[in-house]
Amino acid sequence: MAHNEKPTALIMIFGATGDLANRKLFPSLYNLYAKGQLDKFAVVGVARRSLTNEEFQLRVKESVTEHGEAAANLDEFVSKFYYHSHDVTDSSSYIALGKLAEELDENYRLDGNRIFYLAMAPEFFGTIAEHLKKDKLTNVTGFKRLVIEKPFGHDLESAKVLNKQIRTAFSEDEIYRIDHYLGKEMVQNIEVIRFANAMFEPLWNNRYISNIQVTSSETLGVEERGRYYEKSGALRDMVQNHMLQMVSLLAMEPPIKLTTDEIRSEKVRVFRALRPIIGEEVNDYFVRGQYGQGSMNEKEVPAYRQEEMVDPDSNTETFVAGKLMIDNFRWAGVPFYIRTGKRMKAKSTKIVIQFKDIPMDLYYQREQTVNPNLLVIHIQPEEGITLHLNAKKSGQGTEATPVKLNYANKGIDGLNTPEAYEKLLYDSLRGDATNFTHWDEVALSWSFVDNISAVWENTNEHSFPNYESGSMGPEAADKLLKNDGFFWWPVTEIDVDNC
Repeated sequence: MAHNEKPTALIMIFGATGDLANRKLFPSLYNLYAKGQLDKFAVVGVARRSLTNEEFQLRVKESVTEHGEAAANLDEFVSKFYYHSHDVTDSSSYIALGKLAEELDENYRLDGNRIFYLAMAPEFFGTIAEHLKKDKLTNVTGFKRLVIEKPFGHDLESAKVLNKQIRTAFSEDEIYRIDHYLGKEMVQNIEVIRFANAMFEPLWNNRYISNIQVTSSETLGVEERGRYYEKSGALRDMVQNHMLQMVSLLAMEPPIKLTTDEIRSEKVRVFRALRPIIGEEVNDYFVRGQYGQGSMNEKEVPAYRQEEMVDPDSNTETFVAGKLMIDNFRWAGVPFYIRTGKRMKAKSTKIVIQFKDIPMDLYYQREQTVNPNLLVIHIQPEEGITLHLNAKKSGQGTEATPVKLNYANKGIDGLNTPEAYEKLLYDSLRGDATNFTHWDEVALSWSFVDNISAVWENTNEHSFPNYESGSMGPEAADKLLKNDGFFWWPVTEIDVDNC
């Protein structure tokens, strides 16, 4: 399908009564519909509970009204939604779903195109994929695509098993693994900043950059996700996917063309160049933390170990900071520092590229410090770019003073906002897999992270909790950078005068 054509498809959402469908998918589909980007389509909501089509349509309507920007044609939009009560392990349930799909395909003239969106617990991904093939729902005249959410496995071995199951029914180019960070405007902007600006690309290497910092901090605690979080922790929940994906975009070589395959192949080369961190080295390169009690917005909040569904002696990390080294010609010697955590001082996802100091600092002779040049990419809650330069103040002297050049997108609050899902849904309908993760990326990032997990799981952390809620993480994370002569740039607006 040409990328400028309006997509046509039957969209089946497994887990249609769940939180993700309600908060993200239905409003995103409505936004695409309202913008005229969805042409001929129908949606089948698939879930366990019994609902009539009318009850389901009412839920969709409420979801769009509450979480979206509902305005015109909402009734017409929800009239294209149907419901199927389903047992994911029962073939007869899939056969009934297949009959409904065929009817809708004919009624709405959908050309036999099908999107299967699995918005449910990952333990069902493999079972559903195998049944879709066995019970002939993948026998279509048009395209078939499987869209799945993270986590993709719990480690490399479980990811391989899951991938093998899914590949029985779908080829790699039909599998769309969502990483909602890749749908974010400013994450997609990394490529443009790098490859469309003659002033940055020549400097994007170890001759001019001293370090790169990627921070994703949350003010929320684990909330109601205690059971899930106990199995994952921050390393699996954030580092294996979102953080490493951002690093790969920052570090990759310019692709031959801006096509899905070329961009993916450059990202994979970054993962292959990541220095493996094994055994005792883990403690030199990575720091973990777990939040204790503290005060957030003048309100006392509990420690992680006091949260619901959490083991009172839990060894699960809610904070990770790490130093990544990319052993290739471009990046040899440049540390990429990452940190992510819950219950931190501010909600922010931010990338700071710190350029090296100039070789001969003329201003140092005047006992005046010149601040480093920084390029800051703000991903959330605000979106934009800030460039920190040195310039002369107006007046008689020639002292250098820091100035900031700012560009701001409209502020979008919230992590995986409907906008990110809107882009990713549209891309999956159009067959553009650029902003989805390929199996090679998943496998290489798991093999990197598994080495760290192996050490942490065999070391009981007696110092937990080791950072207070409302702080910026454990002290050891600051020491990690201090050992290299650096410090973390603040996540709130950077003021180089005060650093």
